[in-house]
Amino acid sequence: MSPRSPSVNEELRRRSRERLLQAAVELVDEHGFEATTLGAIADRAGSARGLVSYYFPGKRQLVQSAVHRLMHRTLEEALEHEPHTEDGRERLARAIDSILGLAQARPVLMRQHMAGLLQGEGFVQCPEQRRLAELLGDTVTRYGSHHVEVDYPMLRAMLMGAVYAALVPGVPMPIPALRAELFERYGLDRELGLPRESAVERQDLSRFFATEDRTEPASGSEPG
Repeated sequence: MSPRSPSVNEELRRRSRERLLQAAVELVDEHGFEATTLGAIADRAGSARGLVSYYFPGKRQLVQSAVHRLMHRTLEEALEHEPHTEDGRERLARAIDSILGLAQARPVLMRQHMAGLLQGEGFVQCPEQRRLAELLGDTVTRYGSHHVEVDYPMLRAMLMGAVYAALVPGVPMPIPALRAELFERYGLDRELGLPRESAVERQDLSRFFATEDRTEPASGSEPG
């Protein structure tokens, strides 16, 4: 059998990594971070356990990358929601609704994500986090910012603060109140943004990750 081409190897690596990301968000969403093991993630993904460490330094980095993937794909979907618009105010409203919607629809997952960000390593610099930053940076640019290097971190901080406030155990703030506060800060009409059901619907996670068949053999060697 002839060796696989570099492009085929790269595609196999991409699929394998994305299956691990999907398995991580599913299991943490179902059982929480502490109860989710790397072995369980590998088993859910249909991958060899040794491949997890090939792609990720540890469980927290894997889970953080997985949640950033879910966030940036959710944000992408919200920004392109029909009717399509280039209006910066509408796009910012959709961005706010999409992140608050994740907090409401996936509270266990997002609470664990916020807790992970407070650990020593902080943000994991991964493709998923960079894509999320690009989308939010583009959003504030379209909104009219002339100082994206200042306004993007502020938007990120405001969204993180709202998610934290919505999920803090014992004294959570209601999502509508947080939304109203953010909309007022940015001068957005409350009619803007996503329809309520679109923002909070608890949908199948698989469409945000690889959907190809899981026929890759679970060998102990590196892919390719």
